[in-house]
Amino acid sequence: MSGPVERVGAAALDRLRAARDLWRLYVSTIAGLGRALARRRDHAGPPRGELGRQMFHIGNRSLGFVIVTLGFIGMVVTFEACLQLSRVTGDYSTVGGQMIRLVISDFGPTLTAMMLATRVGAGIAAELGSMKVTEQIDALRMSGVLPVDYLIVPRFIASVLMTVVLTVIGTLVMYGAGGLTAWRSFAVNPSLYFDISLVRPRHVAIGVLKAVAFGAAIPIVAGFCGLRARGSSEGVGWATTAAVVGSSFAVIALDFVISAAALWVTGGDL
Repeated sequence: MSGPVERVGAAALDRLRAARDLWRLYVSTIAGLGRALARRRDHAGPPRGELGRQMFHIGNRSLGFVIVTLGFIGMVVTFEACLQLSRVTGDYSTVGGQMIRLVISDFGPTLTAMMLATRVGAGIAAELGSMKVTEQIDALRMSGVLPVDYLIVPRFIASVLMTVVLTVIGTLVMYGAGGLTAWRSFAVNPSLYFDISLVRPRHVAIGVLKAVAFGAAIPIVAGFCGLRARGSSEGVGWATTAAVVGSSFAVIALDFVISAAALWVTGGDL
């Protein structure tokens, strides 16, 4: 019995240490963000143009992926909703109003972040993992450069900004694709579907909060997995897989926490 017990205990301790290290990386990133804002021209900070490069990599190169994915999901969700209504009441007057509320407060930010978790999270982990196993990160430390300031902070800022931007674009595409589907497949009047009178400021606030939280979580989790890479190419592969799984789980967990908190604050009136 001592063998299984020891293995379970060792696994639990390893998870606790990983959670501690992840929290330390988050705190270090926030501290590095403060240093970057206070000393923009500090030679210890990220190179000039790095933020723009990361914004292009995270935002521009993910734009087509987000548009296509959320567009098709919007069409499928609207089609299924209208199909079920046609079998029950045939009244499509509430489809557009309920769809825009769900897209703004939940579907838009969550699905966009899930797409970024698979693409951006894997890229960050692979890049940092390769630097770790080839000892480039150790070379940064020997040069007096903080790896968090140089590698994580630019990706953190770019991820937060681009996640918000892509969420807005994805929300518009998803809602528009749903309206087109409702019009072409069920002859729903576009003026009836594109009715945003049910949208409240709290829906927008929840959507923006989720986008910011997801955008902050993805580079932290992916960077953490990349910095934990060991060995050679096998370690980089493990880090990439762990980053995709961990980032996706972080998005789902944060979505649940923020949604539950919003329900509690609003008294269940969302």
